[in-house]
Amino acid sequence: MYRLEPIPAYVPDTSVVIEGLVSRLVKEGRIRGKILIHRAVISELENQANQGKATGFSGLEELKRLRELAEEGLIDIEIVGQRPSPSDIRYAHLGAIDALIRDYAYENGATLITADRVQALVAEATGVSVIYIPPRREEKLKIESMFDETTMSIHLKEGVPPRAKKGTPGEWLLVDLDSKPLNREEVESIAKEIIEVAKRRPDGFIEIDRRGSTIIQLGKYRIVITRPPLSEGWEITVVRPVKKLRLEDYKLPSKLMRRLEERAEGILIAGAPGMGKTTFAQALAEYYASKGKIVKTIESPRDMVLPPTITQYSKTYADVGELHDILLLSRPDYTVFDELRTDEDFKLYIDLRLAGIGMIGVVHATSPIDAIQRFIRRVDIGMLPSIIDTVIFIHRGRVEKVYGLRMTVKLPTGLREADLARPVVEVRDVLTDELEYEIYTFGEQTVVVPVKQVATLGYEEKLKRIIERLIPGAEVEIRDNMVILNVPRIAAKTLMKKMKRLKKLEDKYGITIRVNMVG
Repeated sequence: MYRLEPIPAYVPDTSVVIEGLVSRLVKEGRIRGKILIHRAVISELENQANQGKATGFSGLEELKRLRELAEEGLIDIEIVGQRPSPSDIRYAHLGAIDALIRDYAYENGATLITADRVQALVAEATGVSVIYIPPRREEKLKIESMFDETTMSIHLKEGVPPRAKKGTPGEWLLVDLDSKPLNREEVESIAKEIIEVAKRRPDGFIEIDRRGSTIIQLGKYRIVITRPPLSEGWEITVVRPVKKLRLEDYKLPSKLMRRLEERAEGILIAGAPGMGKTTFAQALAEYYASKGKIVKTIESPRDMVLPPTITQYSKTYADVGELHDILLLSRPDYTVFDELRTDEDFKLYIDLRLAGIGMIGVVHATSPIDAIQRFIRRVDIGMLPSIIDTVIFIHRGRVEKVYGLRMTVKLPTGLREADLARPVVEVRDVLTDELEYEIYTFGEQTVVVPVKQVATLGYEEKLKRIIERLIPGAEVEIRDNMVILNVPRIAAKTLMKKMKRLKKLEDKYGITIRVNMVG
């Protein structure tokens, strides 16, 4: 008599379904027999897809592929188990769904397939037969072939040819990688490949997965995927740092280097998008770490490429209170906060700085003074120099301007009454020590005054008074560097006598005086 061997049965959990690993094992011939799909897996994928999460759609596509393989006769598929209860779904993140799947495999003598290390360890500990599929690093993505050494980012959108931004920050060109527009299926396929690999690789993180958008950090690539209903079509943006720079590569003036080493503890790195702020922040973080400082970062997503000595925290996976507690208790010398955006971000920066932690904040701004103004409505101006002492403005990948802040009590520039003296925050150019802005309260308003313009106005008033004393009765009008002098005809003799004095005023102040005889 012949004895029939039992058909092997496999129970995949959600992790391997989302990552598309079961169909790969079947195609490679590593498993044959019966695939038991637990209803808990289907419910969890349906729940994620209803929330618009890419992982849900990816998992449902994998179930579709398995059904096609069953139709080819490679495997049998059976839907098994009970639907999870609402409480099971609610506590899925605590392992409730995993436990349902694991228990079913144990009770029916099936082999569990998982890509979750914890799930595999628990299965082994409880006597469940398990196939654990560890992450693979060697996988090459389709998007990687679209990059060369000059590519900053690639932009893929349905109905549009694939494009790449090539060059350096502030000096780049947008070029087509192909003349043929991408269709929706091609963009979706690339997106699903990215998501599956990000779930498997240890250097991959799905930072944010919302209805309509997914943000992924995969090695050195920062990837943003948008889809309907958020965008009108599928779109993928992949950004990669073109060059990793050290602080020495910026060739900073020695005066600024001394400030960074000795004084700067509340640093703002400002600039327009794409100008190289994060690259500079990364170089500064590595510089402080090389000096024996404890450095940590707060990022969303984690896209800085830093040595293992620097711990990188994701704002996506922790609330502000948790990050606040962690950083206060661990007491780093410097914390790099990449991209201050919300009120909560600014509040965390301010609280940590006032607690004595050195802070390096990255903020979008079109000018260095704009970066300071982002803080003015959030803090009393008397605290500004304690929170921000150095503002570094980056333009086209270079340090274009450096400001320092300090508090003093004085009469603001342009005011004359001595009793108007008040606390003033001076904003000075660090390299020249030239005063450029003053910040103070006037009535109930906080004002930011460009000192050069105020000084020019004072100079105009002074010049006007000098000319009026020289030629009584004359009307003086000043337009830029032109002084228009309207002199009555009866004062013509006085004017002739004062022409040499007027000429000296032109030379002294670099102006042109035009005389009109009137009356």
